[in-house]
Amino acid sequence: MKRVEGLSKLTGREKFVDDLLIDGALWGATLRSPAPRGRILDLRFGAGVDWSDFVVVDHRDIPGENAVRLIDTDQPVLASDYVRHLHEPIVLLAHPSRDELRRALLQVEVLVEPDPPALDFRELPRPEQIQYGTDNVLKHLRTEKGDVDRALAGAPIVVEGIYETGAQEHLYLETQGMAAWEENGVVTVTGSMQCPYYVLEALCFALDRNPDQVRVIQAATGGGFGGKEEYPSGLAIHSALLALKAGRPVKIVYDRTEDMAVTTKRHPSLVKHRTGLDNQGRFLAQDVEVLMDGGAYVTLSPVVLSRGLIHAAGPYHCENVRVDGRAMLTNSPPFGAFRGFGAPQTQFAVERHMDRIATRIGIDPVELRRRNLIRDGQTTATGQVIEDGVDRCAVMTRALDLSEFAARRVQHAIFNRTTPDRRRGIGLATFFHGAGFTGAGEVHLGSVVHVAGLPDGTVEIRTANVEMGQGAITVFTQIVADILGCEPSEILVAQPDTHRVPDSGPTVASRTSMIVGRLVEEACHDLMARLGLGDLHDRPPVPEAIREWHGANEKTELVGMARYEKPPGIHWDEDLYRGDAYGTYAWGAYVADVEVDLRTYVPTVRDFVAVQEIGRVLNETLARGQIQGGVVQALGWALTEECKWADGGMANAQLTNYIVPTSNDVPPIRVEFLEVPYPHGAQGAKGIGELPFDGVAPAVANAVAGALGRDPCRIPLTAETLLVLAEEG
Repeated sequence: MKRVEGLSKLTGREKFVDDLLIDGALWGATLRSPAPRGRILDLRFGAGVDWSDFVVVDHRDIPGENAVRLIDTDQPVLASDYVRHLHEPIVLLAHPSRDELRRALLQVEVLVEPDPPALDFRELPRPEQIQYGTDNVLKHLRTEKGDVDRALAGAPIVVEGIYETGAQEHLYLETQGMAAWEENGVVTVTGSMQCPYYVLEALCFALDRNPDQVRVIQAATGGGFGGKEEYPSGLAIHSALLALKAGRPVKIVYDRTEDMAVTTKRHPSLVKHRTGLDNQGRFLAQDVEVLMDGGAYVTLSPVVLSRGLIHAAGPYHCENVRVDGRAMLTNSPPFGAFRGFGAPQTQFAVERHMDRIATRIGIDPVELRRRNLIRDGQTTATGQVIEDGVDRCAVMTRALDLSEFAARRVQHAIFNRTTPDRRRGIGLATFFHGAGFTGAGEVHLGSVVHVAGLPDGTVEIRTANVEMGQGAITVFTQIVADILGCEPSEILVAQPDTHRVPDSGPTVASRTSMIVGRLVEEACHDLMARLGLGDLHDRPPVPEAIREWHGANEKTELVGMARYEKPPGIHWDEDLYRGDAYGTYAWGAYVADVEVDLRTYVPTVRDFVAVQEIGRVLNETLARGQIQGGVVQALGWALTEECKWADGGMANAQLTNYIVPTSNDVPPIRVEFLEVPYPHGAQGAKGIGELPFDGVAPAVANAVAGALGRDPCRIPLTAETLLVLAEEG
């Protein structure tokens, strides 16, 4: 089916929050901390500004709890007497003129008595740097099976490695923005977000209101990638506080520099591997330690760490596995959700480690993977038995064939011997990604979807899942059209609005098509049952049946409903962190062909092959776009997107020196799908949105290793990094 939601964006008619014209609205802005940690001594408002023209809000104006409610409530809405990271919000201002706001912010001096900040998550904090618990550990998780110590002690081969990844800016096209107003006792907030019900819960907590006194409406959202999962909650509270005090609507929209400086980023990581093998290269033990930089507050670090931990041993079978993970507090702006959610960090490490093992023991890296990839009936690191019918070796083999892997390795060896100023390499990564929330997460969410029949015969899909460029509206429309036999023109998708749509959970974790799409299916069947309709081939058209139903049932809503129920056979132990971590996994094998210029050490990806098994492909155009987009975004993380830090803040928060790939940097990306339908996903689908991020960086790094004969263990692989690597030998 053709995409149904793109025309308004293509023609420029889509209205994002910055485009909304709201009568009488003021502009809002945020006064922030100039220090990474310390006690607020004073706020000095300059005499050159008539402050009576401004609405000023601080922590004393918060009617409820001064906390942004998420997993924890440790992060204040506005700092009261202490700051824990650079740019932490302290005071809010509102004024009719954005220019006057900007000038006014420069006339406020924040005096902070500094305390020693913790700025490096890799270093053991000194006593004076401890700010959370007794060790600055925001979250500690462990999963273990078998006897790792005994297996390592008896292993004839043990290979160790340390691998690091950097932060990454989301760089969604539309920056963060929210607008708020109060009308008839209801605070309404609209803006750019991924999780309307997260925002609703946070607003109710901070404003001390019931859900019927707060309304959250998702505006058109220009990209998210996880960056609009948790951060919009605080921004929504800020706009609401200003609106309540002003008695007028208030809109806050960040410019690009502010957005890059203050919002969440991908968690930096350090992963240590110690792997025991037999003489044939089969795994005997995997001992993995994962460290992540959580920043100054908990936010979503526990669940990012969780997914990273579960994926840290890779898509391989090993009887003895231990993965220990910690998210550390530092006095940096909090790190948060980003496409892949911790799995790209840990799978970069394990896939680089695979090639290091292959070099160490003198085995082909392809053969090493072939010997260790999980087969049906074997278990993951958490003890989950894999029985999905997928041939993971076949996924890898298809990627090798499509990329002509063996032939190119031979060609590159000849090229490298005969070309003095360039080197080429080809690299492989095999990986996996769990779809949906971890463990019992989906059960706790209890997502609900409605499919309504309207009086004119139109079908309306009501979910809280947002369209942010990924094609959710098209997929939902396609599912309903297939089941009900309607034309796409007879189907509407309701705007996410907490006063109109049920809580179907957040638009995260590759769950929209697989889990929410399945609920849309079930709600369609419930709608047909309420209409008394049978199979597609022996009933009247659904629009006609809906109109007839409303003719006989005036002033009554016709709504099919579905609530998430756990698939049978899923068992998860949250305390031991063992069992069925996800209902299913998607599987991938990626190959990167790279050339490094020895004069500049600039790496160029010449060709990229992406093969994945994702259940049934619902819409190949959208699926292909997800893979291609994910590959490009991950290439940036792997090669050029380096966050520079100074005093706990991003020092290169502008596009002049934070380098993202352009169209000139993108290689040919050849995408292929293998399909093994998942019985509990919408029409057999699995999640797809995050999978492509996991395999790109290790495939590229393995190719660079082949080109240079070096062992890159840290990304991004900038020219400067490769020059140092080459000089170190």
